[in-house]
Amino acid sequence: MPYSEPTDLAVVACPGGESFANEVITHLRHMYKHRFTLKNDVIAKRYGMDKDKLVQQINLDNDLRTSDLCVKGAIDKYRPPVFKVNARFTYFANGEFKAEINECIRDKDVFIFQDVENHEMLTLNDGKNQMRLSVNDHVMSLLCTIDTVRQAGARQITLVLPVYPYSRQHKKKGREGLTAALLGHIYESMEVDRIITLDIHSREIINAFAHTHLENLHASYQIIRELSRIVDFAEEDLVVVSPDTGAIDRNKFYATGLKKPLAMIYKERDYSVVTQDAKSTNIKSIKLLGDVRGKVAFLADDMLGTGGTLLKAMEYLHEQGATKVIAAISLPFFTGNAVELFDEAYKKGLFYRIIGTNAVYHEDLLKREWYISTNVSGLFANVITRLHHGQSLSDLLDNRSIIDKMIKASKNEKGNDGTER
Repeated sequence: MPYSEPTDLAVVACPGGESFANEVITHLRHMYKHRFTLKNDVIAKRYGMDKDKLVQQINLDNDLRTSDLCVKGAIDKYRPPVFKVNARFTYFANGEFKAEINECIRDKDVFIFQDVENHEMLTLNDGKNQMRLSVNDHVMSLLCTIDTVRQAGARQITLVLPVYPYSRQHKKKGREGLTAALLGHIYESMEVDRIITLDIHSREIINAFAHTHLENLHASYQIIRELSRIVDFAEEDLVVVSPDTGAIDRNKFYATGLKKPLAMIYKERDYSVVTQDAKSTNIKSIKLLGDVRGKVAFLADDMLGTGGTLLKAMEYLHEQGATKVIAAISLPFFTGNAVELFDEAYKKGLFYRIIGTNAVYHEDLLKREWYISTNVSGLFANVITRLHHGQSLSDLLDNRSIIDKMIKASKNEKGNDGTER
């Protein structure tokens, strides 16, 4: 498959997913140009060819392959692919959505982007209207887009959903639905071939699919990279703390990778209370299994909604004598008035920093001193290009080896006396 124009890799961005799609496309462009240059250098050397003539030969081959008369652009220079598909989204007065594809995508490998937790002001109807969309609006917009892409003759459809919608509705405890699985069945019935998501809330959701493949990515490398910039692993005593029993596997991964002790917070809850915001939590008492006194406490979780549970855990760790409390959240929703409540907690010194990813678009968070955003768009771009070119994802899905290398490199930057080399 070519690394220059023409290419059959196409990106369709729903209104909510456009911001993240644009960041991923930026990485794709750099990766494709780098790969093209590298291939050109290696092949020119191997066959004893002039590099400039080889570029011209590649462009000639692409001109012969395209269904058009020829590809636009110079014949003696690299032709960067145009990944993004021109699409139009209409929101009608009664709440219905309509998606239209304005160029040919027949027989292309199409990646549809959607961020269902993007509650920022979005532009719709050719710029005539601005509005905030709910999760349900985003899901319906996604379904309309899938159908449009399928009707337009796409060869393969992949959904890029940094947040898998309704992922918290994955267990049936009584007379309730399994909405996470329901959506999976809908995607499958619409001939979706693959879904790419980040730190899915429960691995049980993967079992809902019979044919569709789900690639569950992890932001642990990017999070540890940011953590290493604010914590000196050689000088500061760090302990990894699981905020609850459900997050024990995730935090055990961090403790193993960082080679640090693991503690756990146990919460007694009153499940007769349904939480509406961060202050109306159903937690009645907290106990700590481990020791954080005089240490940096690091907590990791997959998502943060109203933030009540995390606020209570960080306050408790502060009371237990932790010198710094740092949390890492893969999917930072910060719904309701969560941002303001964390502002108050930060002013009280209850925590030091929160590390989140750009998988959820949230402008207010980027303005906060206590918030650090780590970029995962490069990870998604790597996965997309490998899937498109039929390459292995193993080292991207299991990143323990690169984390280990990063930790060793960080330690090697310090001398035996603790000074930088």
